[in-house]
Amino acid sequence: MKIGLIGTGRIGAFHAATLRNVPGVTGLVVADADPARAASLAESLGVRAAAGIEEMYADGLDGVVITAATSAHATLIHQALDAGVPVFCEKPVALDVPGTVGVVQRAGAGTVPVQIGFQRRFDAGYRAAREALRSGELGWLHTLRACTSDQTPPPAGYIPTSGGLFRDCSIHDFDILRWLTGREVVSVYAQGANRGASFFADGDDVDTCAALLRFDDDTLATVTATRYNGAGHDVRLEVCGSEGARFVGLDDRAPLPSAEPQLSWQRSAVPYATFMERFHDAYVTELGVFVEVAAGRVPNPCPPAEALEALYVAEACDRSRRTGEPVTVADLRATAGGGAGGAVGSNGGTAPGA
Repeated sequence: MKIGLIGTGRIGAFHAATLRNVPGVTGLVVADADPARAASLAESLGVRAAAGIEEMYADGLDGVVITAATSAHATLIHQALDAGVPVFCEKPVALDVPGTVGVVQRAGAGTVPVQIGFQRRFDAGYRAAREALRSGELGWLHTLRACTSDQTPPPAGYIPTSGGLFRDCSIHDFDILRWLTGREVVSVYAQGANRGASFFADGDDVDTCAALLRFDDDTLATVTATRYNGAGHDVRLEVCGSEGARFVGLDDRAPLPSAEPQLSWQRSAVPYATFMERFHDAYVTELGVFVEVAAGRVPNPCPPAEALEALYVAEACDRSRRTGEPVTVADLRATAGGGAGGAVGSNGGTAPGA
């Protein structure tokens, strides 16, 4: 199979290196709005660079991976669908709800798969926690506690186009909570704060946030995020039920220096510094599954409708932190210009990543 990749920044370069070693991939061609950057990456990997996207599609692709700037995602997805080429696109689908709904409707009306990149669905820890919960081993679920904490903030120039902390960062938690529980979020209450650099407030964003989510079965979840976690990159989930619990992310590299004087365990490994370190194996698995999706051998594990549901939760949280009031997701959906609500693809299924 010949795979194209659009966007050769940090995550694009990582995905390109991964795709070279995915079974079944016989050719890789890369493109970027900056042709020199694409050429440099292609030379370092021993693959081909296209002078532009049209030239890339003229090669006859079997799939395309989109890792370009967020503002370009929707346009590039539509372009791939015009060409009849299966798509993998890093989240988010688009910058806003209307743009996301447009992709959902277009993809749903056709047969060309569009897989959205929520890599936590492919992480071994999250999958094990999901299996334990779905098997009944944990009893009935009462509490979920999720955190996503970056060690260092992104560049100032990234913030104005990021969509904000809830849409850019916590959206991964919103997606994985839906996927793990098979339930929908009905209401949220959220707060945000700025204790760090002024460019977050200047960009109408926050550098730290916390949200309380209520699911349709009355399970409660807390979701927190920050751009300033000095101990390291920390992504964890606590899944607490009436008969047991599972804790995702408590491995040797979790940045959890203990204040207790005595420990029964001792961490000696270097803490994670970035999300790419934390989820390296999940990214590799995710791209391997996409190649199988593009080949028609497995169902699509994360269609755009799934990303839309996570976006509704993120939008509700952002509205709540601005107004200081709880927000009902159904009310937000009704006023945000979105249809395609109530996606259930993540709530069942046995396909890889499903």
